[in-house]
Amino acid sequence: MRRLRVGILISGRGSNLQALIDAVADPAYPAEIAIVISNRVDAAGLARAEAAGIPHHVVADPDRTAFATATDRILRETGVELVVLAGFMRILDTGFVEAWANQMVNIHPSLLPTFPGLHPQRQALAAGVKFSGCTVHFVRPAVDTGPIIAQAVVPVEDGDNEDSLAARILAAEHRLYPLAVRLIAEGRLRIDGNRVLVAGAATPDITALSPTENLASAGR
Repeated sequence: MRRLRVGILISGRGSNLQALIDAVADPAYPAEIAIVISNRVDAAGLARAEAAGIPHHVVADPDRTAFATATDRILRETGVELVVLAGFMRILDTGFVEAWANQMVNIHPSLLPTFPGLHPQRQALAAGVKFSGCTVHFVRPAVDTGPIIAQAVVPVEDGDNEDSLAARILAAEHRLYPLAVRLIAEGRLRIDGNRVLVAGAATPDITALSPTENLASAGR
Protein backbone atom coordinates (compact mmCIF):
# COMPACT_ATOMS: atom_id res chain seq x y z
CA MET A 1 0.00 0.00 0.00
CA ARG A 2 1.32 3.42 -0.95
CA ARG A 3 1.20 5.85 1.97
CA LEU A 4 0.76 9.61 1.66
CA ARG A 5 3.89 11.45 2.78
CA VAL A 6 3.04 14.02 5.44
CA GLY A 7 5.12 16.88 6.82
CA ILE A 8 4.11 18.24 10.22
CA LEU A 9 4.83 21.78 11.44
CA ILE A 10 4.87 22.36 15.20
CA SER A 11 5.69 25.07 17.70
CA GLY A 12 5.12 23.48 21.10
CA ARG A 13 4.32 20.32 23.03
CA GLY A 14 3.25 18.31 19.98
CA SER A 15 0.24 16.48 21.42
CA ASN A 16 -1.51 16.39 18.04
CA LEU A 17 1.78 15.30 16.52
CA GLN A 18 1.75 12.40 18.98
CA ALA A 19 -1.80 11.49 17.98
CA LEU A 20 -0.64 11.28 14.37
CA ILE A 21 2.50 9.34 15.33
CA ASP A 22 0.25 6.83 17.08
CA ALA A 23 -2.04 6.64 14.02
CA VAL A 24 0.73 6.03 11.49
CA ALA A 25 2.15 3.25 13.66
CA ASP A 26 -0.69 1.12 12.26
CA PRO A 27 0.61 -0.37 8.97
CA ALA A 28 -2.91 -0.11 7.56
CA TYR A 29 -3.04 3.66 8.07
CA PRO A 30 -2.72 5.29 4.61
CA ALA A 31 -0.21 8.02 5.56
CA GLU A 32 3.31 8.27 6.98
CA ILE A 33 5.15 11.15 8.66
CA ALA A 34 8.12 12.04 6.48
CA ILE A 35 9.38 15.07 8.41
CA VAL A 36 8.64 17.24 11.45
CA ILE A 37 9.63 20.91 11.35
CA SER A 38 9.54 23.30 14.31
CA ASN A 39 9.92 27.05 14.31
CA ARG A 40 11.15 26.84 17.91
CA VAL A 41 14.27 25.07 19.07
CA ASP A 42 12.70 24.36 22.48
CA ALA A 43 9.50 22.77 21.16
CA ALA A 44 8.76 19.67 23.23
CA GLY A 45 7.29 18.01 20.16
CA LEU A 46 10.79 17.57 18.75
CA ALA A 47 11.46 14.96 21.44
CA ARG A 48 8.34 13.09 20.33
CA ALA A 49 9.66 13.01 16.75
CA GLU A 50 13.06 11.87 18.01
CA ALA A 51 11.52 9.07 20.08
CA ALA A 52 9.55 7.87 17.06
CA GLY A 53 12.59 7.93 14.78
CA ILE A 54 11.11 10.64 12.56
CA PRO A 55 13.48 13.10 10.84
CA HIS A 56 13.08 16.60 12.28
CA HIS A 57 14.42 20.09 11.69
CA VAL A 58 14.29 23.46 13.39
CA VAL A 59 13.75 26.50 11.19
CA ALA A 60 13.81 29.42 13.61
CA ASP A 61 14.43 32.30 11.21
CA PRO A 62 12.35 35.27 12.45
CA ASP A 63 11.94 36.58 8.90
CA ARG A 64 8.67 35.21 7.54
CA THR A 65 9.86 34.97 3.95
CA ALA A 66 13.14 33.30 4.87
CA PHE A 67 11.29 30.83 7.08
CA ALA A 68 8.90 30.01 4.24
CA THR A 69 11.72 29.50 1.74
CA ALA A 70 13.69 27.18 4.03
CA THR A 71 10.63 25.21 5.13
CA ASP A 72 9.34 24.80 1.58
CA ARG A 73 12.72 23.48 0.47
CA ILE A 74 12.84 20.89 3.26
CA LEU A 75 9.29 19.74 2.60
CA ARG A 76 9.84 19.32 -1.13
CA GLU A 77 13.22 17.63 -0.74
CA THR A 78 11.54 15.15 1.59
CA GLY A 79 8.78 14.43 -0.92
CA VAL A 80 5.98 15.75 1.30
CA GLU A 81 2.52 15.68 -0.27
CA LEU A 82 0.47 17.07 2.62
CA VAL A 83 1.48 19.70 5.19
CA VAL A 84 -0.17 19.34 8.59
CA LEU A 85 -0.09 22.22 11.06
CA ALA A 86 -0.18 20.76 14.57
CA GLY A 87 0.00 23.44 17.21
CA PHE A 88 1.97 25.63 14.81
CA MET A 89 1.78 29.15 16.23
CA ARG A 90 3.19 31.31 13.49
CA ILE A 91 1.41 33.13 10.66
CA LEU A 92 2.68 31.76 7.38
CA ASP A 93 3.85 33.73 4.37
CA THR A 94 1.03 34.14 1.84
CA GLY A 95 3.17 32.77 -0.96
CA PHE A 96 3.87 29.63 1.07
CA VAL A 97 0.16 29.11 1.76
CA GLU A 98 -0.71 29.57 -1.90
CA ALA A 99 2.09 27.20 -2.98
CA TRP A 100 0.56 24.49 -0.79
CA ALA A 101 -3.08 25.30 -1.57
CA ASN A 102 -5.34 22.29 -0.88
CA GLN A 103 -2.26 20.42 0.38
CA MET A 104 -2.07 22.01 3.83
CA VAL A 105 -4.44 21.54 6.77
CA ASN A 106 -4.84 22.99 10.25
CA ILE A 107 -6.82 22.13 13.37
CA HIS A 108 -8.45 24.89 15.43
CA PRO A 109 -10.11 24.47 18.85
CA SER A 110 -13.52 25.86 17.98
CA LEU A 111 -16.36 25.13 15.61
CA LEU A 112 -15.28 27.48 12.85
CA PRO A 113 -16.29 29.94 11.57
CA THR A 114 -17.13 30.86 15.17
CA PHE A 115 -14.33 31.95 17.52
CA PRO A 116 -11.34 32.17 15.15
CA GLY A 117 -7.99 33.51 16.28
CA LEU A 118 -6.49 33.46 19.74
CA HIS A 119 -8.16 32.15 22.91
CA PRO A 120 -11.16 30.47 21.24
CA GLN A 121 -12.12 28.64 24.45
CA ARG A 122 -12.24 31.97 26.29
CA GLN A 123 -14.38 33.36 23.47
CA ALA A 124 -16.75 30.39 23.70
CA LEU A 125 -17.20 30.77 27.46
CA ALA A 126 -17.77 34.51 27.16
CA ALA A 127 -20.43 33.91 24.50
CA GLY A 128 -22.23 31.40 26.71
CA VAL A 129 -22.47 28.69 24.07
CA LYS A 130 -23.56 25.19 25.09
CA PHE A 131 -21.31 23.42 22.58
CA SER A 132 -17.84 24.06 21.27
CA GLY A 133 -15.36 21.72 19.60
CA CYS A 134 -12.63 21.60 17.00
CA THR A 135 -12.30 21.99 13.26
CA VAL A 136 -9.90 20.56 10.68
CA HIS A 137 -9.75 22.75 7.59
CA PHE A 138 -7.69 23.43 4.51
CA VAL A 139 -5.46 26.47 5.03
CA ARG A 140 -6.00 29.77 3.27
CA PRO A 141 -4.04 33.05 3.64
CA ALA A 142 -6.60 34.49 6.08
CA VAL A 143 -6.15 32.94 9.53
CA ASP A 144 -8.59 30.16 10.50
CA THR A 145 -10.43 30.19 7.20
CA GLY A 146 -10.61 27.63 4.42
CA PRO A 147 -12.89 24.72 3.48
CA ILE A 148 -13.87 22.65 6.51
CA ILE A 149 -12.95 18.96 6.39
CA ALA A 150 -14.25 17.71 9.73
CA GLN A 151 -15.58 18.94 13.05
CA ALA A 152 -16.05 17.36 16.45
CA VAL A 153 -18.58 18.72 18.93
CA VAL A 154 -17.74 19.07 22.63
CA PRO A 155 -20.27 20.09 25.30
CA VAL A 156 -19.57 23.18 27.40
CA GLU A 157 -20.29 22.28 31.01
CA ASP A 158 -21.62 24.71 33.62
CA GLY A 159 -18.47 24.54 35.73
CA ASP A 160 -16.02 24.92 32.86
CA ASN A 161 -13.17 27.36 32.86
CA GLU A 162 -10.82 28.01 29.96
CA ASP A 163 -8.44 25.20 30.95
CA SER A 164 -11.07 22.49 31.49
CA LEU A 165 -12.82 23.28 28.21
CA ALA A 166 -9.48 23.36 26.37
CA ALA A 167 -8.58 19.93 27.77
CA ARG A 168 -11.88 18.43 26.63
CA ILE A 169 -11.50 19.92 23.16
CA LEU A 170 -7.90 18.72 22.91
CA ALA A 171 -9.00 15.14 23.58
CA ALA A 172 -11.38 15.46 20.63
CA GLU A 173 -8.62 16.93 18.46
CA HIS A 174 -6.49 13.85 19.06
CA ARG A 175 -9.23 11.68 17.57
CA LEU A 176 -10.37 14.02 14.81
CA TYR A 177 -7.04 14.91 13.21
CA PRO A 178 -6.02 11.33 12.34
CA LEU A 179 -9.49 10.79 10.87
CA ALA A 180 -9.22 13.91 8.68
CA VAL A 181 -5.73 12.97 7.46
CA ARG A 182 -7.02 9.47 6.70
CA LEU A 183 -9.80 10.88 4.52
CA ILE A 184 -7.26 12.96 2.59
CA ALA A 185 -4.82 10.08 2.20
CA GLU A 186 -7.58 7.82 0.91
CA GLY A 187 -8.42 10.41 -1.76
CA ARG A 188 -11.97 10.75 -0.51
CA LEU A 189 -12.21 14.54 -0.41
CA ARG A 190 -13.22 16.97 -3.13
CA ILE A 191 -13.31 20.74 -2.68
CA ASP A 192 -16.36 22.44 -4.19
CA GLY A 193 -16.06 26.17 -3.62
CA ASN A 194 -15.80 26.53 0.13
CA ARG A 195 -17.25 23.09 0.83
CA VAL A 196 -15.48 19.76 1.21
CA LEU A 197 -17.38 16.78 -0.15
CA VAL A 198 -16.56 13.30 1.13
CA ALA A 199 -16.81 10.32 -1.21
CA GLY A 200 -17.49 6.74 -0.23
CA ALA A 201 -20.48 4.74 0.92
CA ALA A 202 -19.04 4.32 4.41
CA THR A 203 -18.49 8.06 4.96
CA PRO A 204 -18.76 8.90 8.66
CA ASP A 205 -20.92 11.78 9.81
CA ILE A 206 -18.10 14.25 10.23
CA THR A 207 -20.32 17.28 10.67
CA ALA A 208 -21.14 16.42 14.28
CA LEU A 209 -18.66 13.90 15.56
CA SER A 210 -18.57 13.71 19.32
CA PRO A 211 -15.47 12.77 21.32
CA THR A 212 -16.49 9.20 21.97
CA GLU A 213 -14.80 5.82 21.71
CA ASN A 214 -16.19 5.45 18.18
CA LEU A 215 -14.56 8.56 16.76
CA ALA A 216 -11.10 7.05 16.28
CA SER A 217 -12.49 4.20 14.19
CA ALA A 218 -15.16 6.15 12.31
CA GLY A 219 -13.05 6.41 9.16
CA ARG A 220 -11.97 2.77 9.06
